[in-house]
Amino acid sequence: MFLGIEIGGTKLQLGLGRGDGKLILVEDQPVLRRTVNAADGAAGIRRQIEGAIPELLARTGVDRSTILGVGIGFGGPFDDATQRTIKSHQIDGWDDFPLRDWAEGLLGVSAAIGNDADVGGLGEARFGAGQRVSPLFYITVGTGIGGGLILGGEIYRAVGRGAAEIGHLKVLDWSRAGTPMMVALEQIAAGPAIGLRARELAENGEAAGSLLVEYVEGDFSKLTGELVGRAAKRKDAFALRVLREAVDALAEAISQTITLLCPQRVVIGGGVSLLGEELFFEPIRQGVADRVFPPFAGLTDIVPAALGEEVVIHGAVALASKAAAR
Repeated sequence: MFLGIEIGGTKLQLGLGRGDGKLILVEDQPVLRRTVNAADGAAGIRRQIEGAIPELLARTGVDRSTILGVGIGFGGPFDDATQRTIKSHQIDGWDDFPLRDWAEGLLGVSAAIGNDADVGGLGEARFGAGQRVSPLFYITVGTGIGGGLILGGEIYRAVGRGAAEIGHLKVLDWSRAGTPMMVALEQIAAGPAIGLRARELAENGEAAGSLLVEYVEGDFSKLTGELVGRAAKRKDAFALRVLREAVDALAEAISQTITLLCPQRVVIGGGVSLLGEELFFEPIRQGVADRVFPPFAGLTDIVPAALGEEVVIHGAVALASKAAAR
């Protein structure tokens, strides 16, 4: 049995599995979820984990002595050689923290650490939409944008501080007045960025007649990416315009990725991807087809992720089982 942990900027998840793609149910749920309080910092998250492990074991009926390893998907960069975190962009207190050593002390078993997007990609490669596919490029589009490259069923770690950071790839932002600027992809296409763009345009008087005005009762500070998506599903012209900017930026970044790597498949997950085929995947596929290096056109499938919110836990369990087998 292996323990998988996801440490994010807004959520914490723990789950148990044998490394066969099935998680041990926590009563009727596949994982134990907790909300992260950013004000408590990294130390607060560690306290949450320490308290959640006994609860998880009790609620699943799993004996502590059967846990053979721990896998962690961490929401930020880390050093592969030392297994120490470098930092978190959302939670203070993770700078140069010995996460593997700390995790091994929790249960007295081996631990393996990975970036959460890399670990999610491993989960999809082993048990989801990326099975029997190589190379696989995984993208998660939610609060931020992360990526993972999986080669032959293994995370590509490059020189040891990660790779495939598509969310930090620079793309042209055509939305601002004057000369377009090069900005990180997640500043345009992540969920919070979509909400921010809607607020900027609405405050400039460009949302007249939009459902979004009704949703927030005229208080544009309440606009979010989730609300933009809800309005877009109802064919709201303003919401569709805002969403199109984000999807176009994603298509640009993915076309660059395919031109560089030509993976067999791109798997996209995360909350924003749940907008579905018509609003999200079809425009991305068309945008990529229009931009990618012509000889590579049509070689890479672009498909939705299959493992939902538990993707990082699946990957973390796989990571732990791989580490224990070595």
